[in-house]
Amino acid sequence: MSRYIAPLLFGLVGTALLLWLGTWQMQRLAWKEGILNEIEARIDGPFQDIPPVTAVLPERDRYQPVALIGTIGREELLVLVSQKRVGAGYRVISPYTLNDGRRVLLDRGFIPVDQRNADRSRVDETVEVQGNLHWPDDRNSSTPENDIAGNTWFARDIDVMADALNTEPLLVIARNMSPPDPGVTPLPVDTSGIPNDHLQYAITWYSLAVVWLAMTVALIWRQRKGKEGTA
Repeated sequence: MSRYIAPLLFGLVGTALLLWLGTWQMQRLAWKEGILNEIEARIDGPFQDIPPVTAVLPERDRYQPVALIGTIGREELLVLVSQKRVGAGYRVISPYTLNDGRRVLLDRGFIPVDQRNADRSRVDETVEVQGNLHWPDDRNSSTPENDIAGNTWFARDIDVMADALNTEPLLVIARNMSPPDPGVTPLPVDTSGIPNDHLQYAITWYSLAVVWLAMTVALIWRQRKGKEGTA
């Protein structure tokens, strides 16, 4: 009987550890879903006027719904992106002048690559915008530097864009426009880009626990059959 103690303990301890890791991931899943629900509630909250730039706190005001009335400038910054089932294209970032004279960055939405040189100017046309404040985290260690001279951007670097378009360093992601923006498909903020892989991780750990336990049982069974064969 003593020959089974070591593999049995090894198998039970390993199985318990894997089950604990799976349970921990389920707890992380509940935590992450709570955060995502809070973000979605924030995104869909009541619209407010855009706050003064000196009173804005990114961590507090991220996703804040805002309603604006003003005009869209002729200038554009084009951010290279890719859309599922659509392919490559650009986010169009333009200056937006509010009726009180403030200028902010407006992410108007997506255009296909072949529409890069199309005329989207809406000079002197009053446009009502509903959207959300955002501080996107587009840049990582593999993101190329923006080709500012060629107007091909790889990240929405708010401060640099604000300097280029002479606006306040505030970015509004358009959700709705009235009248609509011809040729531009809005890409409103949502939680789809926030990773939440905890369920897959939990399934992986639980599956490994089952495999570990099965291998332990198989090992002990083989040892037992081997002993019986030599009896």
